[in-house]
Amino acid sequence: MRVLIQRVSEANVTIDNKTHSQISEGLLILVGIENDDEDEDIEYLCKKIINLRIFDDAKGVMNESILKQEGQLMVISQFTLHANTKKGNRPSYIKAAKPAIAIPIYEKFCKKLEVLSGIEVKTGQFGADMKVSLINDGPVTIWIDSKDK
Repeated sequence: MRVLIQRVSEANVTIDNKTHSQISEGLLILVGIENDDEDEDIEYLCKKIINLRIFDDAKGVMNESILKQEGQLMVISQFTLHANTKKGNRPSYIKAAKPAIAIPIYEKFCKKLEVLSGIEVKTGQFGADMKVSLINDGPVTIWIDSKDK
């Protein structure tokens, strides 16, 4: 499982020209799921995300987590995080899980993140054509792969 975490001052996702969800200050988390992802990957990433010290403290030093900042969370599914570009110019997505496998894992991930953080998790819609807008604060962008512990 891979996540791309962006610290944002705001983010929203639009589907069919309608705002589906939005957050103010917090984290926008793009998540890509592989066939062999399991509960251990979910647990590892959720704990890592909520404890990442990537928010500024009173001295302007990145020293606080989303929990301390009382920020918001948005999770968007993104199979393209598993793009393989080693051969040719057309990315291969062979490692990305198909919806039958990915959707239950995505839902578990969102629920676990919500339970561990105590923060309502806003989402996109799995498989939809989404337009995601954000203002990356910092910019701060962190990549984590649960297979690279």
